[in-house]
Amino acid sequence: MLLTFVKLRSVIVEPVYVFHSRFNDEYSVEARKILRQISENARASISELSKATGVSRATVAKKLRQLESKLGIRYTFEPDEQKLGISSTHLIAVKLDEKPSDDELLKIFSASYIPQGVVVTKGDYDLLVYAMSLNNMEYAHWDKSMQIELAKYGVTWQSSWVVHRQLGFFPIRDELIDRLQIKQRDKEMLKLLNENSRMSFQEMSRRLGMHFNTVAYSFNKLLKSGYVKRLTITMPPQRLFVLMSFFTKYQPRDGYEAASAQARKAFMSDDRDSLVSRYLICAPLIGTYDFFTLGAFDDYKTALRRDIAYHKSLFKKHNIKMKHATAERVLIGSLPIRSIDTAKEYNTIVWSVPQGA
Repeated sequence: MLLTFVKLRSVIVEPVYVFHSRFNDEYSVEARKILRQISENARASISELSKATGVSRATVAKKLRQLESKLGIRYTFEPDEQKLGISSTHLIAVKLDEKPSDDELLKIFSASYIPQGVVVTKGDYDLLVYAMSLNNMEYAHWDKSMQIELAKYGVTWQSSWVVHRQLGFFPIRDELIDRLQIKQRDKEMLKLLNENSRMSFQEMSRRLGMHFNTVAYSFNKLLKSGYVKRLTITMPPQRLFVLMSFFTKYQPRDGYEAASAQARKAFMSDDRDSLVSRYLICAPLIGTYDFFTLGAFDDYKTALRRDIAYHKSLFKKHNIKMKHATAERVLIGSLPIRSIDTAKEYNTIVWSVPQGA
């Protein structure tokens, strides 16, 4: 592994490097290539996977079954929120003076369709919540009701609007799909893809009570609608790595864009064929915080050094304020743990800063 060291005011920063994690080493290159392919296209056939990876079809079929079993792979889809009519998306850091049980939290949050992901965390905040609603009014009502509901636990509720997901996504729940203002047939098919995006047309036909040809036609029409960005996978948290998330707030000064460009390069650095992408979500925010990430690291110390400390060093002169926590367990929804080409997927828009800011 090659590292380039830059000294900034007596602080050693590790900028861009080819990130390598030990959890990749526990799986063969062939297995990791298969995982990358189904992350990019969950419906890739055995023949297509064989051609893409240079492995025989029999070996691909065997390794795929092993990966599904060992990693707990779930086939799902990445939604296009804008085309689905989801106009209000927020990330929320929740701190509680008194921590209720998981059952109590589940009861509170599952009462609404709005929280798509609720994760118990350990660190500067106790819960990470990803919320989606069809309009700002619904979100505002839910936001206020949740703060009232959690007030008895001594809640600090810090919500930020997601401007744009530069990398990654949170899978959506069926409860939200049911509320979408789209055709009922599209809703039913989206729910099947949410359950298993690798499901055969024969099984879809049986489940939907439609003719095989009708299902195939509806499926292709659904993809053309743009509702689905990608048929992909997610995995539950693995013992091999630590999931670190952080929220940041900045006061941009001269040189902010250069620091942002350096951070983008780090977010895009990864193993060539990673088992799990180094960064799973990167999103600029508006509200309590300005930026959020979720990343996978070998261990807690590595996450602190190569994620938290590195980011603090880059933005030190911009009065950075950061809160970070590790993901412990998922109460609602699932995390976007998968393998993708981060350099290809990451949006490299340069966010301009007004002069004098």
